[in-house]
Amino acid sequence: MPNVVIVGTQWGDEGKGKIVDLLTEQAQVVVRYQGGNNAGHTLVVGGEKFIFHLIPSGILHPGTICCIGNGVVLDPEVFLSEIDRLRSRGQKVGPENLRVSERTQVIMPYHQRLDLARERAKGAGKIGTTGRGIGPCYEDKVARRGVRVADLVEPKLLRAKLEEILPEKNFLLEKFLGDQPFTLEEILEPYQELGQRLKPLVANVSVILQQAAQAGNNLLFEGAQGTHLDIDHGTYPFVTSSNPVAGGAATGSGIGPGALHRVLGIVKAYTTRVGSGPFPTECLDGVGTHLQECGVEFGSTTGRPRRCGWLDLVVIHEAARLNGLTGLVITKLDVLTGLNPVRLCVA
Repeated sequence: MPNVVIVGTQWGDEGKGKIVDLLTEQAQVVVRYQGGNNAGHTLVVGGEKFIFHLIPSGILHPGTICCIGNGVVLDPEVFLSEIDRLRSRGQKVGPENLRVSERTQVIMPYHQRLDLARERAKGAGKIGTTGRGIGPCYEDKVARRGVRVADLVEPKLLRAKLEEILPEKNFLLEKFLGDQPFTLEEILEPYQELGQRLKPLVANVSVILQQAAQAGNNLLFEGAQGTHLDIDHGTYPFVTSSNPVAGGAATGSGIGPGALHRVLGIVKAYTTRVGSGPFPTECLDGVGTHLQECGVEFGSTTGRPRRCGWLDLVVIHEAARLNGLTGLVITKLDVLTGLNPVRLCVA
């Protein structure tokens, strides 16, 4: 199998996790290259249901190495809780099969509080964020004031970073958004502890991937969300804060684009969207209810019902162009059973 990038061609929730799980049988390394715990993959394996928010679903396959790339924003508490849940169910998780890039940005408590406070302040103009702190964390990354995993695992460095960052965050929270500020100690102590728990998994993922590719291993790259939530190419401003498109796999994992051999687009047989934003084929009638109920269209992360509508081929065509798709996988075709006629948007 060549190295493959899995991308969503719509607004996410296309069933990428299932396809990643199938292809992982032929891959030795699986890489998550962008996004945070504002997305989820739900898998049923051997009758057991697993929900993943950060860890690649390849962790269920013995002998597979899973990597969190530098393009991800990591909530260490969520990540470590996910590890604990897997271990409690008998899954082997450790440095031998799970590595985190030292360049990965860390979601801090003030990111989450800012996210929620801003959304409340927007009122009717809200964009539908999950409130997980994803956007504010990416903001800090671009502004060069972010906390990276390399900082998190070094107690003195983490303290120095927080002493520099917190005054500004507290000013925004308290004076501008009318929310509660943070003290240094209420963040420092628990996050130093989280850093030490995370430390054994930290590595230079870029080098790991290069060495794996040179050894002839197959690499599988998975992103979160979908093409039309891309910060540059999606339905801005109703988008995520990173690049789910295939090009993001190179920058988000630290490997050259020449190593991305195939791009597989996942398309649901109808269209769903979570949160606000344009949706030309949305069905606000019995068809939408049928799709939502038969497709079990509720968010893996938030539990929010998804907006549902007919398949939009204009959206798929644009995704094919943006990602340079070499193949398509159609999911949930069975959900259309009983609908007559079945409609498609073509222009």
